[in-house]
Parts: sequence; structure tokens; C-alpha cells
Amino acid sequence: MSTARTGAGALIETIERTREELEEALADPDLVADRRRFAEVTKRYSDLREAFDLAARWRDAAERAHEAEELLAEGEDDDVRALLREAEEEMAALEPEIRQAMVEPDPNDEKNTIVEIRAGAGGEEAALFARDLLEVYLRYAAARGFSTEVLGTSEGEAGGFKEVTFAVKGSGAYSVFKHEGGVHRVQRVPATESQGRIHTSTATVAVLPEADEVDVSIDPADLKIDVYRSSGPGGQSVNTTDSAVRITHLPTGIVVSMQDEKSQLQNKERGMRVLRARLYDRALAERDAELTANRRSQLGTGERAEKVRTYNYPQNRVTDHRVDVTLPLKEQVLEGQLGALTEALLAEERRQRLEEQVAA
Repeated sequence: MSTARTGAGALIETIERTREELEEALADPDLVADRRRFAEVTKRYSDLREAFDLAARWRDAAERAHEAEELLAEGEDDDVRALLREAEEEMAALEPEIRQAMVEPDPNDEKNTIVEIRAGAGGEEAALFARDLLEVYLRYAAARGFSTEVLGTSEGEAGGFKEVTFAVKGSGAYSVFKHEGGVHRVQRVPATESQGRIHTSTATVAVLPEADEVDVSIDPADLKIDVYRSSGPGGQSVNTTDSAVRITHLPTGIVVSMQDEKSQLQNKERGMRVLRARLYDRALAERDAELTANRRSQLGTGERAEKVRTYNYPQNRVTDHRVDVTLPLKEQVLEGQLGALTEALLAEERRQRLEEQVAA
């Protein structure tokens, strides 16, 4: 038996052992009583179903190859030699598919997501770019069949957003949007530029998995809640009642402000959703140093030199620098057609996860 087959055999044995363990757990009558554990086991089994099927195909091919080798030991035969070659080729083709199927998905992929866009360097032009990004994302979410809800805004003087927070709801929303996190750079001639000079501005995007109450428990005693009157651009009052809400999580210092709704209760509910998502993201980061680095890379500082993606209006192109993919700006990206970028980024994530898994 070849060395390559022996190495793959070890992986197959791991998969088969994993399947046995999961099926044994699923057969345990006490599992149903533990709702969280039951959900984890059933999801893990579902995630690995493809790997199990591929491993079974590999095992079948390996048995055919073994039988052919035994026959060849008794005497050379061209037909048997062809069967052996066919079985080994099938095994070789299956191995990378099996490794890919064994890559563990991000456990948050199926969650809803909360997206925060903040204007970075560039003043009002950056705020206008933040508005443009919001419109792109809302179009993209609609095209993917997700529902969206704008949770809170802080408007700029010229009609843009200093900050805007929105939720995307639907199975797999986080997996679709998570790689949008980072510093986005725009190069274009602002409407206020009389001499036609190109300006560079930025907006930062943070993408958080929306947490359930089960994921994050918040002690009311840890909250300081202030109410005040909502205000519009330039600080002008737009509400005569104290409906705006500022929630401060005292242990972490995280502050969330909401003022878009006329109801104080609604603003508080929205603020708690955002706070819960930020705390969940923080907890994930504390458990994993790599996630901490990812969170920092999402938020960045908003400086012009930092970027994950560039939107170049004069050249009508958008380039994602992480995967070196370029798309037409006006015909695709501004219309919310980000699918090619999402697929390339997800493929790169899977490649990196596979490398880490092999190295481990």
C-alpha cells in the first residue's frame, strides 16, 4: 500500500471515529434533555455529513484497491491492474475533497448579524461614503433574501452618516457579511470639489454576530442608562421628549446610544441588541487571541493608509486587497452585487482554516 494511501487512511480513521462518537451521542436518550448540547451535536453531525459520505467512498475505493493488489500478488493481469489504477485515482481525487469537508465552519456563520459603519478620514466626504456603503449593503442583503433593519444613525452635515448601525436577518447572514469588516477606502472627486481633484476618504466597517440572550447574560446592575432628547445634524433638537437612550456597560465601558425611534422603550431595546452583540464579540475575542487580531483589523483607525478594499470612481473599479479581486464599480458593486467578492473571501477563509487544521 502506498505512503499516500496510508497517510489518507489516518484521516479517514479520524472521520470514522468522529462519526461513531457523534452517532453514539445522538443515540443517548439523555441528550435531548440538554438542549444546547443536543443542538451542538446535531449541527456538528450535519456539518460533517459530506465528509462522512466522502470518507465512505474513499473506504470503498481502498477496499477495491486492496482486493486488486491481492489478485495481482497471485499473477499479473491487465484488467486487474486497470481496476487498481482506477481505485487509486479515485482515492487521490477524493482526498482533497475530504480535507476540505473536514474544515470546521465558523460556529457563528448561521447567525443574524449587526453591521456598524463609521465615517473615517475625510470629513463630510467620508460621511457620504458611509451612506453609500449602507446603500450597497442594503441592496446586497435584499438580493440575498435577507431582511434588514436600521438600528441607529448619526447624521453628518451634508447628508451622510457619521455612524450608522443596521441588522441583517436570515440564516447565514453573518457568513455573508463577516468579511466586510475593515477599512474601506474611496477615491473620487467630491461634489464640493470645484477643481476636479480626486480625494481619498475612508469608512470603517465592523461586523458582529448578533447574540441571543442565551449567548450573553447581562446583569441590569452593570448598566447605566441615561435618557435625553434626540438631535439631528448640527445638534438641532428633533424631539421634544427624552426618548434617546445611552446605555453604558460599566464593567467594560462599552457605550451604545440610540435615538432614531420616538419611543424610549424601542431605543433601549435596539441599544441592548447592539450592546449584546458587542459583548459577545468581546467574549469571543478574549477566548481567542486570533479573533482579537481580527476585531482590531475590522475596526482599524480609519487612517487613509489602512484598507481592505478600495473604491476607485475615476477608474470605475473596486479592488479587494485581501484576495486581489476587482469588480466594476457602477455596474456591479454600487448595485449591491458583491457575490463574487463574498465567494472569494469565503474561499480564502476555508483555505486558511484548512492550512491551520493540517498544521495542527
